[in-house]
Amino acid sequence: EAIAPKRHLKFQIIGVRDAEALDGAFEQASKQAQAVLVHGDGLLTVRYQRQITALAAKHRLPAIYNHLAFVDSGGLVAYAPDISVMFRQAADLVDKILRGAKPADLPIEQPTRYVLVVNLKTAKALDLTIPQSIILQADKVIQ
Repeated sequence: EAIAPKRHLKFQIIGVRDAEALDGAFEQASKQAQAVLVHGDGLLTVRYQRQITALAAKHRLPAIYNHLAFVDSGGLVAYAPDISVMFRQAADLVDKILRGAKPADLPIEQPTRYVLVVNLKTAKALDLTIPQSIILQADKVIQ
């Protein structure tokens, strides 16, 4: 939100609390936005990833997601933590606890590696050209 005005962009949050509100949210976004950032808790967003990516396609809204699975379901771009690295971090914490460390004494850890995935098939369907610089930086490109 803080960056949008500096980039001369308007940022609007459309809250969704359950799957029934998704259709209305995308309908509203299609009238007010040029693109969407789908950011939410893992349970709601991943559970309904096919519905969400289908709604983005239906309304011809370029969307970026915070879970990698969305791109496999037809989403345009995902930028998200590498889950395999996060699982290893969690395993290290469990190991420390099993060896006697007190959970309260362990530091809170943030993801250390993020992955960028681009779906060129979706870009083509939306008549978008993804800059070569983004493609070169992507960890995975879906043709």
